[in-house]
Amino acid sequence: MPELPDVTVYVEAIAARVVGHRLLRVTIANPFLLRSFEPPPRTVEGRRVKAVRRLGKRIAIGVEDDLWLVLHLMISGRLHWYPVAETRRRRAALATFEFDNGALTLTEAGTKRRASLHVVAGERALAVHDPGGLELALTTPASFAARLTAANHTLKRALTDPRILSGIGNAYSDEILHRARLSPLALTRSLEPADLERLYSATRAVLDEWTSLLRDEASDRFPEGVTAFREGMAVHGRFGKSCPVCGTRVQRIRYAENETNYCPRCQTDGRVLSDRSLARLLKDDWPRTIEELERRDKSDLSGPPAP
Repeated sequence: MPELPDVTVYVEAIAARVVGHRLLRVTIANPFLLRSFEPPPRTVEGRRVKAVRRLGKRIAIGVEDDLWLVLHLMISGRLHWYPVAETRRRRAALATFEFDNGALTLTEAGTKRRASLHVVAGERALAVHDPGGLELALTTPASFAARLTAANHTLKRALTDPRILSGIGNAYSDEILHRARLSPLALTRSLEPADLERLYSATRAVLDEWTSLLRDEASDRFPEGVTAFREGMAVHGRFGKSCPVCGTRVQRIRYAENETNYCPRCQTDGRVLSDRSLARLLKDDWPRTIEELERRDKSDLSGPPAP
């Protein structure tokens, strides 16, 4: 799912192309995309774009008369821009937004249709689509700590809850926790003040660094190739590979359609966290420490004893 760095760069790229231009036509090819009924999409047609905003992981495009298109890309939704001269080559899309200078399209990989579009009127209706998480660029260490510890959750859950912090998902939460040297399963209310300060600094640094990197990568082009798995990430999507800090193999916890990646030596004092489904299968054979896991790896590589 595109997260804060990706969505920020999307917003900047869209704004640079459409603010001040007229939205001529909205074409929705898949009826499951549109999740609102009033006002209908045709009411935004013919109006000039006034602003483009990020609401958590959502993108809001505002036109004259305080009308807004709110896009949520979910896991597989991606945006593409085609200048007028190239509109004939655009790929099949769930929705196409035609402007006087080009077209913005929304595509979604796979067969599951999770991306959504809402059309709303007015700031109050727009605010309904903001989950209310803290914007890290505008918060202080104290407000960050207060929001994070208001309830007792695991750090992984707290970082990815859009009502607590804005724009962070599975990928960047892994990177933040690795940078902060904290376990994804540590409870928020168990953290010492120094832990919270380190987590705040890591959160700001990881999001700022990746936003700058993706902004530089896109340059003046529209961002393509948006993905949750990027070269240069420390642990996310790197199960079985070496931690760039200590060289230990990155481990994972799998659940539903997601997984959490972490370094046992940097984050969990050498403990291998339980992957519920695999741990139930292996029972007493589940390795408890990274040393035990590495001993087993060496034993597997050495093969059976010679006869």
